[in-house]
Order: sequence, then structure tokens, then C-alpha cells
Amino acid sequence: MIADPLKIFVTVAELKNFSRAAEELYLSQPSVSLQIRNLENELGSKLINRSPKHLELTQAGEILYGIAKQILLLYDKAKLEINQLTNTVTGSLKVGASYTIGEYILPYALTEFVAQFPNVDIEASIANTVEITNAVRSNHLDLGLVEGEVNHSDLDVQALMEDEIILVVPNQHVLAGLPVVTAEDLQDRVWILRESGSGTRDFSDKLIKDWNIDVKKTHIFGSSQAVKQAVIAGLGIALVSSWIVHKELKTKELTAIRIKDKRLVRSFSIIRPKNSEMSMAMNIFTENLLSHDLISSLIDNNSSV
Repeated sequence: MIADPLKIFVTVAELKNFSRAAEELYLSQPSVSLQIRNLENELGSKLINRSPKHLELTQAGEILYGIAKQILLLYDKAKLEINQLTNTVTGSLKVGASYTIGEYILPYALTEFVAQFPNVDIEASIANTVEITNAVRSNHLDLGLVEGEVNHSDLDVQALMEDEIILVVPNQHVLAGLPVVTAEDLQDRVWILRESGSGTRDFSDKLIKDWNIDVKKTHIFGSSQAVKQAVIAGLGIALVSSWIVHKELKTKELTAIRIKDKRLVRSFSIIRPKNSEMSMAMNIFTENLLSHDLISSLIDNNSSV
């Protein structure tokens, strides 16, 4: 492909590492190094200074990087317009999602999309909200699906749906017998929390701070699934998305408790780099996500399981 050498160069420049660039592009490191040398020979100028611990662009490399980014965008635009001539949706789509969305919503959205457009290559990533946001900002993902607030001026943010946060406790917990709880009831409890950078963790931290809750002890887990299982095992209480515990509530493996005079909600959002060109695949996938029919089917599926 005509754009391959430039894409390889841009990836190396952004990751500042030949090995990581090779891994990102599914190439061998020697192949990446060869492409960079060929570019340098063609342009008659060194593009990258590298040492065992450091990599930086030369002045010529900085010039090429800025122009290469524009060329790659124009190349993608040309492919889009050519594909539109035949009404064929092709290309690739790199989408990332925070854990709750990635485990409970994204698979259904991708299944519907792939059934309609089988010629699109999908690469999906799941990480916490901060990691997905950073990957979108650095152009390693075309778009991201994240939970909670996103405050970055270089991103476009679209609301996807509302997510309800609920308090869950072990069935044998002293709070399990209460119809509702107050902030006073939550004092001096053991809490199960997600890791820093998680949207659910941010939400929990804010509520604990706003309500002046004294926490007896915390246990930190790196996924929503682990938090849920820790609560079931009796390790502590947690605030979680209603998406992740609907099955366990139906089978009575844990208990959900209403917080007095409070309905806890947050937003799920679609994020992408501001002012970036959107491919046809990105446009259609985003439109599908925002469609009323898809959201309704997802919510129905969540409530019926």
C-alpha cells in the first residue's frame, strides 16, 4: 500500500519505540527498521536519532511527521470516497471501551455492525476510562466508549446513554436487611473499589467524599467482574453499574440496596479526536450506537437476563 511506509514512520514517531511500533502494526522489528531506512534513503536525510534508551525525531523527521499525518488523513478520505462509489463499507475500525461498556454493551454493538458490514476489520480494546481516553487522544484508537465525565478540549464527546449506579452488598451483610440506607448507615464499612483511572472508581470516590463517609478499609480490584465476585464472597460493599449485576440480582447471589432520596446516575459517552476525519465505518458505527433501536435492545437485553 502506498501509505504503508508513512504509517510505519508515524507509528514509530508516536510510540518512540521500534519494538512497540512493530507490535502495534503486526510487523517484525527488522521490517519496521527497513522501512524507516528506505524512507531516509529516499529523502536523503536522517529522520530519527536513536540510542538504546532514547528515540527522537530529527528536524527533518519533525517535518515529515507533520506532513505524513496529513497525507494519511487524505489517503483515508480518498479510500472513503472511492468506496462510496460502490456503496461498499470497508477499511478498519479501532474502537476501545471502558470495562463496563466493553464487557456488556460493545459485543452486541459489534455483532450487529459486523453482520451488516463484514468487510470492515475490527480491532477492539478494553481498558479503564483513563487508558481508553489517552489512546483516543494519541490516535491509537479511532473512537472510545467511556463512562463518567471526560474533560479534554481536544476531544469530541457525545452522550451515548445513562447508566445507573447501585449499591450492592453481600447477602449476609448487616445492611442487606435494610430497605434503604443513608450516609450514616455507610459509615465505617469495608468497601470494594476499582483501580485509579476507572470511571466507577471516580464515581465512588466522589460519593464517599461528598457524603463525608469514613471508610474502615478498602480492597482494590482491577475489573468490574472482580469487584462483583468480591462482594458475593462477602469481602465488602461496592457501588457498581447496574449492567454488571443484573444476572446476580435475579439469582439472588447478592443484594442491592436503595440509597435514601438518591438515584445515582452517570453518562456513557462516545469520544473521538476533535476535528478528525471520520471514515464511513466510523460514521456508520457511531450512528448505530446512537440509534434508538440499538439502545432499546441493549436495555431490554440487560433487564431480561
